[in-house]
Amino acid sequence: MNLSILKDCTLCPRECHVDRTAGKKGYCKASGELAVARAALHMWEEPCISGEEGSGTVFFSGCSLGCVYCQNYSISRGLAGKIISIERLAEIFLELQAKGAKNINLVTPGHYAPHIIEALNISRKKGLIIPIVYNSSGYEKAETLKLLEGYIDIYLPDFKYMSDEPAEKYSNCKDYSRVAAKALEEMVRQVKETKFDGRGIMQKGVIVRHLALPGYLEDSKRIIKYLHETYGNKIYISIMNQYTPIKKNKVYPELNRKISKIEYEDLVDYAIKIGIENGFIQEGETALESFIPDFNGEGV
Repeated sequence: MNLSILKDCTLCPRECHVDRTAGKKGYCKASGELAVARAALHMWEEPCISGEEGSGTVFFSGCSLGCVYCQNYSISRGLAGKIISIERLAEIFLELQAKGAKNINLVTPGHYAPHIIEALNISRKKGLIIPIVYNSSGYEKAETLKLLEGYIDIYLPDFKYMSDEPAEKYSNCKDYSRVAAKALEEMVRQVKETKFDGRGIMQKGVIVRHLALPGYLEDSKRIIKYLHETYGNKIYISIMNQYTPIKKNKVYPELNRKISKIEYEDLVDYAIKIGIENGFIQEGETALESFIPDFNGEGV
């Protein structure tokens, strides 16, 4: 794919229309250069993604969403990372496969879709055969996702908000639920089916994550209900309790606590009550800073 699409960038729903090839940066804070903060085996995804060997996770710098509570803030807004070539990204994919990765896991990749397509074209010619995971905030343009058809085996989007109020307040995108719904529809259309290998590792499919936020239990229930009523067993739903207040937030003090055990159990019980069968829940102490990787350029 020609990178000229970046001259008037509308890859994400923000549609900034900046010329990234000239070094200009839009909402995502990324220029036309490819920036990666970490590339390593990652054990903390859903079991069918990580397996025992780990998911070959590539963390890209920049983000089109920019949530105020982002646990990866140093790369999403702080832009920690290293500038690399498309050829180097293709090499990284192959190196992760050689290390035993069950898949290539692209984290926050949307604003680099053209670069990724080129890197996958190169690496596939050189022997890349493991599934490709698109790990995203869910705030994606369906038109951009269409460019990726045939390249992505597993979509792993968030569905963060149903209500406009928290979407605008915490992520500056009042239209989040409407955009995410259209994006998810396109993801499900592309994947068409769910497949696992003999060890239970997903080869094709869609897993939608929802991170429960303190004080928004009812919004979480609305999201889970919408996902189940719309897609049933066509998708898996991952209900996450790992929201972690990294530091005291003076602007949004309501975010300065974790989800309580009672709140999370209430949400899980609701999911079971409405009939969700294909799902993942988190057990134990997952809301820890230790679960956040170091973005120190490993593997880049």
